[in-house]
Amino acid sequence: MSKKKRDGQVITLGSGDLMIKEFQDEMPAYTEFNVETDLLGRIKGGATLEYSGEWYTATDDTGKVSKTIITEEEATLTSGIITWNGNTLAKLCATGRVTDDAEQGIRTVKIGGIANNDGKSYALCFHHTDKIDGDVWIVIRAVNQGGFSLAFVKDEETVIDAEFTCLPQDDEGTLIQYVEQIGQTEPGE
Repeated sequence: MSKKKRDGQVITLGSGDLMIKEFQDEMPAYTEFNVETDLLGRIKGGATLEYSGEWYTATDDTGKVSKTIITEEEATLTSGIITWNGNTLAKLCATGRVTDDAEQGIRTVKIGGIANNDGKSYALCFHHTDKIDGDVWIVIRAVNQGGFSLAFVKDEETVIDAEFTCLPQDDEGTLIQYVEQIGQTEPGE
């Protein structure tokens, strides 16, 4: 592989794959996600990562001294999911329960009932592939707190707009891992 250019500034174009695993005490590395087994669904309309902070500034009465600290942080990942099924819905809803009846060929998803909150959070990995400048991975621990809507219309696909709110993924309070390929070798080599 030729040397990637991401060690300088580059233009990033295109969408990617959104993969999901149930969070199990330790955050999986970006290399542990697999499109074949962990794909949440194909994306329509890309994905957007947003980070924001709230700040507090203390200033003396004369305005000659001040100190500013960050007091809160928030991060979200939003994405439209165009390929989905009942299992996808259950991952997007803390009160979703899935039952498969193989004999009848039916899957039933029950949604709702606060007492049914499963308390699960998920490890998500968005992988943007760029053969010229190098790949990018965004890894978060999150829950979908944006709910969802299903619009069934005659001339449009049904896309679920998921909004994942990031949770701390380690003892340092990390909300986002942004990993970019800058070297000559494939990640994990």
